[in-house]
Amino acid sequence: MRQGRGRLSPALVVASVALFVALGGSVYAAAKIDGKAIKVKSLPGNRLKPRSVPANRLKLGVLSSLSGYPAQITGAEVNELTLGQVPEAAHAETAGRAQSAVEAETAQNAIHAVNAGTVNGHSAGCMPGTQPFAGACWQLAPADTALTAPAAASSCAAQGGALPEALQLAAFSQQPGVALAEGDEWTGEMAIYTGPDIYSVAVVSAAGVVGSSPSTSTKKFRCVIPLLR
Repeated sequence: MRQGRGRLSPALVVASVALFVALGGSVYAAAKIDGKAIKVKSLPGNRLKPRSVPANRLKLGVLSSLSGYPAQITGAEVNELTLGQVPEAAHAETAGRAQSAVEAETAQNAIHAVNAGTVNGHSAGCMPGTQPFAGACWQLAPADTALTAPAAASSCAAQGGALPEALQLAAFSQQPGVALAEGDEWTGEMAIYTGPDIYSVAVVSAAGVVGSSPSTSTKKFRCVIPLLR
């Protein structure tokens, strides 16, 4: 006797279709749900993943209005990446750039000052026949003519300079290539004063020894000219 194929009962067919629709609908719903599909106030806070909501998605004042929560939050509760730049920080950054600009301009001005041929309209540097020493330009050779101390001072003044100090002239005499005149050179320092036009002036010998001589005697001299002319 042949046995017929088993036939599904109508109830089993309906149950299978219902199960298929239910599973398919769940999958469809899971694929399509987004923030807009969630009803307002339908999710409690304890269902949200920490740091899943950025600060810019929170309504102003919403945290302070929640009962049971403090009115202020700490840095540990905020995701820094969701925050914009604080206005004061922007001002501080601008101030820093401004300070850098000032320093850069100052440095650039310093470079220009080094490279400049003039300072405030005056030529900078030592003229030919002079040598930089002690912040000024010293004449390499003494004057050809021996003069009294007052006349020597007047000659240097006419050139825009002055007679050197005694100790500086002694130090200058030790520089390579520098030789003082035989018979001493005048300086601009008064050594002894005894009365009107009666005084002695400090002199420096060729060996660099400091002494004095009456102002009325005649001696060689050299002038010290400022760097700016």
